Amino acid sequence: AVDESELLTVPDGWKEPAFTREDNPKGLLEESSFATLFPKYREAYLKECWPLVQKALGEHYVNAALDLIEGSMTVTTTKKTFDPYAIIRARDLIKLLARSVPFEQAVRILQDDVACDIIKIGSLVRKRETFVKRRARLLGPKGSTLKALELLTNCYIMVQGNTVSALGPFSGLKEVRKVVLDTMKNIHPIYNIKTLMIKRELAKDPELRTQSWERFLPKFKRKNLKKRKEPKKKNTKKEYTPFPPPQPESQIDKELASGEYFLKERQKKRKQMEEIKAKQADAIKRRQEERNKAFIPPKEKPVVKTKKASTEKKIDIEAIKEKVKNAKKKKLGALPEEEVKLKIAADEKKKKKK
Repeated sequence: AVDESELLTVPDGWKEPAFTREDNPKGLLEESSFATLFPKYREAYLKECWPLVQKALGEHYVNAALDLIEGSMTVTTTKKTFDPYAIIRARDLIKLLARSVPFEQAVRILQDDVACDIIKIGSLVRKRETFVKRRARLLGPKGSTLKALELLTNCYIMVQGNTVSALGPFSGLKEVRKVVLDTMKNIHPIYNIKTLMIKRELAKDPELRTQSWERFLPKFKRKNLKKRKEPKKKNTKKEYTPFPPPQPESQIDKELASGEYFLKERQKKRKQMEEIKAKQADAIKRRQEERNKAFIPPKEKPVVKTKKASTEKKIDIEAIKEKVKNAKKKKLGALPEEEVKLKIAADEKKKKKK
């Protein structure tokens, strides 16, 4: 008895067997070819490394031709070609060489466990200045961000012009594409790099492989962006209807509906006079009410009754007696006449002696 989970998972270290001539001894029926253009600045490099390209493709029995006049590279199958997917790998090889990927890295595409992805980023941002800034953000200071991404995804990444070329395993290419597209959408690559680092550590634990990793992954929120202010007056569009609006009623239609149309001239005039008099009476009444407002007295505040202070107080007789005794001891008021005369006489004697 074998668990179903073991059958669904790929065992560690398993590799798909290589495609040999024994799998396809008769070769291919039709000849296939692919061509791609390359920029002028790549001409000198391709001239130097072309013999190595022909040698690498020759092992898979694929011909390669370089046209310097037209500026193109062409790969074609031969009668000896037995691997039908070899021409697809050869096509990817010349595409990578055209996108400034060095030959040492581009030749890895001929291996079975290596794939490539060319991400077009030129049309993702409108303004050229913004595009250049975000592309520089992907590289990082002195290429540190790109190097960190290469180490985490096991891919070779080349940023050139309006494209990003990536070369490596399928799982890594998926992550590279996500990071590149998020960077062009104004999401800094450092957030995705942090997530990849956590995933790498979680993958080492065999117990967590079958579990969900959402609780471990960080959730970043935008804090700097302000909410767009809503306008005070919102113009709501009416629902579109193919029919025109109904025609407004004319004065004659209104008179017909009310029955005024069939009245005589005298009756019409009388009715108009009555309406005018009714309006005048309403206006006079309103005016009279406004005049009478001045004669209406304001509301008085309610009178608050003050509490009468208690007049009855306890009289302390002993305290009054003590005050009287102290007052007798002190000399209050002017001196008597005899004492004043004696004081004046004493002052005069002192002056004479001097």
